[in-house]
Amino acid sequence: MSSLTYVQFHALYVLPVLAALTATVHHRRDSVDWRVGAAGLAVVTALAVVYTTPWDRLLISMGVWSYGAGAVAGRLWGVPYEEIAFFVLQPALTTLWTLHVAGPVLEGVTHGRRDRLLGAAAGLAVGVVGLFALTAPATTYLGAILAWAGPVLALQWAVGWRYLWRARARVAVAVLVPSAYLWAVDRLAIEAGVWTISDTYTTGLAVAGLPVEEMLFFVVTNCFVVQGVVLFRWVVHRWR
Repeated sequence: MSSLTYVQFHALYVLPVLAALTATVHHRRDSVDWRVGAAGLAVVTALAVVYTTPWDRLLISMGVWSYGAGAVAGRLWGVPYEEIAFFVLQPALTTLWTLHVAGPVLEGVTHGRRDRLLGAAAGLAVGVVGLFALTAPATTYLGAILAWAGPVLALQWAVGWRYLWRARARVAVAVLVPSAYLWAVDRLAIEAGVWTISDTYTTGLAVAGLPVEEMLFFVVTNCFVVQGVVLFRWVVHRWR
C-alpha cells in the first residue's frame, strides 16, 4: 500500500509551486507579452497531452513503471487520471518559470534553410539513437525517451536552434531549475511507493536513488516546454 497517493503528490509538491509561480509572475507584466505567453502555454499543453498520453500508455502496458496499491484514483485509456493531470500541470509550472527568466526577445538572429535542415537532422539523430537503445531490455526506458523525443526536438531545432543557442543561458536556467525540483519530488514519490520504476527495463544507474532515466525524462520534457515557449515568442515577435 502506497503511503502517498498521486492526488496527494500533486497537492503537496506541484500545486503549491504552481500557485507561487502564478502569484509572482503577475508582477513581471512589464517584461512579458502576456497574450503571447498564454497562447504559448495553451499550445504547449495541448501538444503535451496529445503526444505524451499514447507513449505513456504504451510504457505502462509494458511494465516500464507501475503504481502502488491505492495510489491512483482511476484510469482513462489505461493512464491514471493524475498522470494526465500532470501532463497539464508540468507544462504550466515550467512555462511560468520560463516567463520569469526568459527576458525580452533577442534581436538579430537569422535562421536559414541550411540551419533548418541541420536542426531537423540533429533531432532525428536523437530519435535514431533511441530506436537502437530499444533493442535491449535494460535500455528500453532510455530508448523510449530518446525515440519519443527525437521528432519534437527535430521540429523545434529546425524552427530555431540558432535562436535557442543565442539564448542558451536563459534556456539552461529555464530547463534545469524545474528539472532539479522535479527530480527531488520524483525521488520522494518513488520512496513513498506512488510509482515504481522497473529494474528490467532500466540500466540500474541512479543518482541519490533516482534512476537516470527519470532524470532524463524531466530534462527532455522541460526542454520541450521551454524551447516551445521561447521559440513561440520569437516567431510571433518576428511576425510582428
